[in-house]
Amino acid sequence: MARRQKLLFTTALLMLTGGVGAAQEHFDPKGKMPSEFTVEFQKQMRDSLPFEDQRDFEESRKGLIAVPDYRQIKTEDGTVAWDIGSYDFLLEDGQAFDSIHPSLQRQAILNMNYGLYEILEGKIYQVRGFDLSNISFIRGDTGWIIFDPLASKETAAAALKLLNDTVGELPVKAVIYSHSHADHYGGVRGVITDEDVANGVEVIAPEGFMEHAVSENVYAGNVMNRRLFFQYGVLLPRDPHGHVDQSIGKNISAGTTGLIEPTRYVSDDYEEITIDGVRMIFQNTPGTEAPAEMNTYFPDLNAFWAAENITGTIHNIYTLRGALVRDALSWSKHINDALYEFGQDADLMFASHSWPRFGNDRIQEVMRAQRDTYANLNNGVLNLANKGVTINEVHNVYEVPESLQQQWAARSYHGSVEHNSRAVINRYLGYWDANPTTLTPLSPKDSAPLFVEMMGGAEPILAKGQALFDAGQYLHATEILNKLVYAEPHNQQAKDLLADAFEQIGYQKESPSVRNSFLGAAYELRNGIPQGATIETTGPDTIRAMETSMWLDFIAIRVNSAKAAGMEFVINLSIPDRDENIVVEMSNATLTHIIDQTAPNADLSISLNRADLEKVMTGERKLTELLADGTAQSKGNTDVVAQLASTLDQFDIGFELMPGTGAKDLTPQTNDFAQPPLANSNGG
Repeated sequence: MARRQKLLFTTALLMLTGGVGAAQEHFDPKGKMPSEFTVEFQKQMRDSLPFEDQRDFEESRKGLIAVPDYRQIKTEDGTVAWDIGSYDFLLEDGQAFDSIHPSLQRQAILNMNYGLYEILEGKIYQVRGFDLSNISFIRGDTGWIIFDPLASKETAAAALKLLNDTVGELPVKAVIYSHSHADHYGGVRGVITDEDVANGVEVIAPEGFMEHAVSENVYAGNVMNRRLFFQYGVLLPRDPHGHVDQSIGKNISAGTTGLIEPTRYVSDDYEEITIDGVRMIFQNTPGTEAPAEMNTYFPDLNAFWAAENITGTIHNIYTLRGALVRDALSWSKHINDALYEFGQDADLMFASHSWPRFGNDRIQEVMRAQRDTYANLNNGVLNLANKGVTINEVHNVYEVPESLQQQWAARSYHGSVEHNSRAVINRYLGYWDANPTTLTPLSPKDSAPLFVEMMGGAEPILAKGQALFDAGQYLHATEILNKLVYAEPHNQQAKDLLADAFEQIGYQKESPSVRNSFLGAAYELRNGIPQGATIETTGPDTIRAMETSMWLDFIAIRVNSAKAAGMEFVINLSIPDRDENIVVEMSNATLTHIIDQTAPNADLSISLNRADLEKVMTGERKLTELLADGTAQSKGNTDVVAQLASTLDQFDIGFELMPGTGAKDLTPQTNDFAQPPLANSNGG
């Protein structure tokens, strides 16, 4: 443990002083080392950022009481669910890598903390480094209150065992979900069971939790999962030239995800609840990092739980995998409310990611830094927008105030200044920059050939692209090479040169989401989409939690209008144990439904209990089978079910993001009406 702490400080010091170790071989035969321009850029970053401020390192290691003797956590079948050891290259030889932005490497080292921490003596414990998120334990009179049980059952169970083995075994009295992203509830079945809940263990969440835990990940789930390949660097090895961190943690665990429905919701702006002798004041903060989220204050402990609203990074206002654009101003105001409501007294601030902050002055410093960064992002961007700066310019114009740039708590790792600034304009003004040319633009595959023809064809573009690359003008190079790749998607020379430019841009990015996106695109341009590439998705618990109406909404999204042309029918769907009556109608090649209604002359009426419908939703049974064996009762023309099924597209995750990378069939066929895996909302 002492050696590891020394390595942390050694690496940080080397980044500050510019010490660089020997280059590590690239994982990709086509990969390139950092160019002279990238090396110089990284040197400038080492010279300009406040690496002398070591407080984050001091706080991140404070209270460490147990480190497990394993670096991997496995599932029951032996699959590796978590492997912190795969990132140990970050701790070797105190090396500063020119293929990693120095600020990002610093963050990546901080996220290597691994073990059990006692952050308030005898009362509050955290296990960090077991998943993308942290799991926190508050000792009550007779048991544990658990905050955010990680993303997977296996990692959560390992964390609870480490706690009990080290501190003493106690029963779990309650589980708190701070918000509606999967890395904050997905491991719940590793710490409690349905039987525990039936016997009185409470599960508490903010109002709207169940709706948003499901809905945020349904309608565009397939494309969001594909885009996750880039944001989370799914295909990138853990390597100085590949995946090094995910800003709020190392990576997403690959274990079993679950969901147990809350037994109690916090609905007031501020609500006090006492469980097992622990007083907690919950602060609802909707529309911040998640649509349903809440902070918690422990008045008897002077401790403030900041959920994912205040962590070791400025977060996403727009998430690159895809999500609704968030409200930076509202986020800032909720932090300000917490600052004045709790921050005046708190001596400890801890959260679902990153590391705690100790002492009231330090807590207020960090809260103000993040409050002001989100507020300035909103206000500064709108100031520019009101002067005519457009969504296609603002990321090159808006600058974070210098005083904030020099504070680590205000650096943008999970988000980036570039994509967050564009998101603010998109929230208020939408995607259009008010130039009619861009209002109904040609698709890239149609516009690119025009540019290529006007530039004289592939040969001069490649020559100019290489010259721009050789001069370190990587963004300029991508501007023309991207056109060539769209016009000639099978031109491997063009794809390789574009990949080279993407790679150098990726090396220079502070945000791992942006870094991974450039490096992920480079990987696919060079190698195509590998057969069998997958990501972790939400489990059947989340699908079962879908409202029937939401499931029908997604079936409607799957309807191919061309296949449904001329088709008309009406179905009455009854779920008697839920007292649900729904009319489903196909007309004008569009499927719609309305709840709490029954059509008098339906072509088909179906009645089945919700538990049986859930077997259809999860793919365990076919609807036609349930109709045939009488599990589902029917009246009318059952051929309508087959008609509807014949219109449905099955979405595949293997579509191209970059042209010429070779679409693959990566999604197995499933039952006609089965709900595909929902999007992975880990990390927000």
